[in-house]
Amino acid sequence: MKYIVACLMLSACSVHVDPLNGKPPNLNNRAGLDAAVQTNIDLSPAEIVSRAYLAAGGELFQKPQSLFLSGYNLIRKGEEETVWDKYAMWRVYASEKEDAHVANGKVRIEGWTGDEVQLLLSFDGKDTYNKDGKMESQSANQMWSNSFGFGAIRHALDAGWKRNRMADRLIDGNSTFMIELTDPSAKKTLFGIRQTDFAIVYVGFQTPRGWHERRYSNFFSNEKGNWKQAGRVRLFYDGVKSNEAIWTNFEVNKEYQDELFQINSAPLAPDF
Repeated sequence: MKYIVACLMLSACSVHVDPLNGKPPNLNNRAGLDAAVQTNIDLSPAEIVSRAYLAAGGELFQKPQSLFLSGYNLIRKGEEETVWDKYAMWRVYASEKEDAHVANGKVRIEGWTGDEVQLLLSFDGKDTYNKDGKMESQSANQMWSNSFGFGAIRHALDAGWKRNRMADRLIDGNSTFMIELTDPSAKKTLFGIRQTDFAIVYVGFQTPRGWHERRYSNFFSNEKGNWKQAGRVRLFYDGVKSNEAIWTNFEVNKEYQDELFQINSAPLAPDF
C-alpha cells in the first residue's frame, strides 16, 4: 500500500516537473520556443511597420481621410453584461499627429440598446459634445486619452517619431513582433504585429484608467478595396476586459459634414 501511495505521489509530482530540468535551453533550442527570442532579427522596426501597412491595405490604410464603422458592443462590468445592439464610430483623420493620445481630427461614437441611446460622444476638432450638447468644461477633451492610440501606427514613419523593436510576444497564441513607438511629445505606444501575415493585432498604452490594451482579430474586407478591418476588438484595462466591439461594416474615405460632429441634442433613434 505504501508503495502504491508513493508511486501515486511520484506520478503527481512528475506532472509539474520542468521539461527544461530547471535550466534555460541554449540559444538554438530557445529559438524553437515560440516568441522566446526575437525572430528575424535583421528586420528593423521600420520594415516591420511598412509590411504591416501593406497587409492592412497599403496607402489607403496608412493615409485615410475618414472611416465609418458599425456593429455592436458587449459591455462587461463585474458580473453584469450590457449589449449595445447598434454601435457606430465616425472618424475624420488629421494629416499630422504630434501626440498619439490627444484628440485630433474628428470623431463621433454612438451606442444604442434598441431605441435608447447609451452613449453619444463626439469631438469636432476643438470641442467635446455629449447627448446634451457641447460640454461646458473642455477638460472633457482629456477623456479621449482612453480612446486615441491605434492611429499612432499610421504616423510611425513620420519625422520626429521613434521606433524600437521590443521582445517578441505571443498574442492569442500567435508569435508577434512588438514595436514601441515614441511620438514627438515623448508618449509611448506599444504595437503587436503578427509574424505570419503582418496583421496589427495589439496596441497598448498608458491612460488615466490604467494600462489599456486592445486585441484585434477576425479581419475582413469588403468589395471596395483591400482594407483589412478587424471585426473584433477586445479592450482591457490593467489586464481586465471591459468590452468587445464587434464591427460588421465599414466605409473608408466617405465625406462627412462638420454638423455630424457638433451635437445639439440626442437623435431619437439610430440612423445608421
